[in-house]
Amino acid sequence: MRRRWMSAVAVTVAGVLSLSACGGGGDQKGTGDGQAAAKKQVEVFSWWTGPGEADGLKAMRDIFEKQNSGLTFFDAAVAGGSGDKARALLSSKLQADQPPDTFQGHAGAELQGYIKAGKLEPLNSLYDELKLRDVFPQQLVDQLTYEGNVYSVPVNIHRSNVLWFNPKVLKEAGVAGAPKTIEEFITALEAVKKTGKIPLSIGSEWTDVHLLESVLLGSLGTDAYNALWVKGADWSGPAVTKALEDYKTILSYAGPPQDDWQPASKQVADGAAAFNIMGDWAYGYFHNPPDGGLGKKSKEDFDWAASPGTDGTFLWLSDSFTLPKGAPNRDGALAWLKVAASKEGQDAFNPKKGSIPARKDADKSLYTDYLEWDLAQWASDKLAGSIQHGVVANDAWKTAITEAVGLFLQSKDAAKLQQALVEAAQTNNQ
Repeated sequence: MRRRWMSAVAVTVAGVLSLSACGGGGDQKGTGDGQAAAKKQVEVFSWWTGPGEADGLKAMRDIFEKQNSGLTFFDAAVAGGSGDKARALLSSKLQADQPPDTFQGHAGAELQGYIKAGKLEPLNSLYDELKLRDVFPQQLVDQLTYEGNVYSVPVNIHRSNVLWFNPKVLKEAGVAGAPKTIEEFITALEAVKKTGKIPLSIGSEWTDVHLLESVLLGSLGTDAYNALWVKGADWSGPAVTKALEDYKTILSYAGPPQDDWQPASKQVADGAAAFNIMGDWAYGYFHNPPDGGLGKKSKEDFDWAASPGTDGTFLWLSDSFTLPKGAPNRDGALAWLKVAASKEGQDAFNPKKGSIPARKDADKSLYTDYLEWDLAQWASDKLAGSIQHGVVANDAWKTAITEAVGLFLQSKDAAKLQQALVEAAQTNNQ
């Protein structure tokens, strides 16, 4: 499995590097009537390729190209793995001193590796020019700041701990509604299993880490979960043992792994599965019209709640864009960052993506249905940071956690998983 994944990354690296070589960052000359067609290309690197996310990116791209007639947007998105494949390719490009003009990164610990390696420019002057500290929540700016400098522009806020479910499948199984606790969740999974439907849909391996963070939060509680990321934290205690046993039990009800989160989510929307724990980007996929999503009806074909045991806590992450050192088109990258930071850009992007704006002054009337609930939760809930999506664990730590989960999926040994997580924390949380 690991060998196949590495081969896929190698193919992706070769493909995207060849595209970069063909596209370049310089002027392109047209012949035609002899007038210079020269438009400077801006390479925007992300992992937004699926329904919902690609639609949101296109909406922001349209604004960028309208406002910057002398620039051409080059979409360098890489599909798959919640950005894991994109980050593997990005690492190789940065090490070769061939950065894109700007790239997507999660707010929080994920960015620290790039910062410490000297690969990013600070954006303090841009924040001052656009008065961004006044429109972004302070706790978000803090996550983007390292040693007094801010290094990226957030375009949204996502919630990781969402339980998506099919109301009809639950009714058929005699489950009254969304389970509120881990224990209720396990009881509901067993009830669905007896109907012959898939109790819990699951995607590729990264979705197992995504599930783990919600189960840890739901079993431990907010304060104990947040304490895991403090230096010197102890992962060997009985509360973590109980959480990992819960995780093992919950995974025992999972259906066959799907290629990624979209087909796993689709099993819920189509009534083949009862539950899926996934971030709120799934809303855009469920809700958007069939040309960009599934065109399903909320509260009928799908519904949502906080993942079991986590009501009152927002397990958050944020997509942001950076300014790499040595960007071939630095001015073009700054033009993109201004669109990503703007009220117009965020209000065009987020309703399609299935996320809420990072800005506090966004047009709330655009955020309806699930997104209205999400905005209210962000304003009132306690906060906890995502593991899979880069908030609390740096890349080395997250890689160690991912490897531990991968081994657990083969062995189903929760004690070995806990020991691996203890060692990962001791190695990476210094």
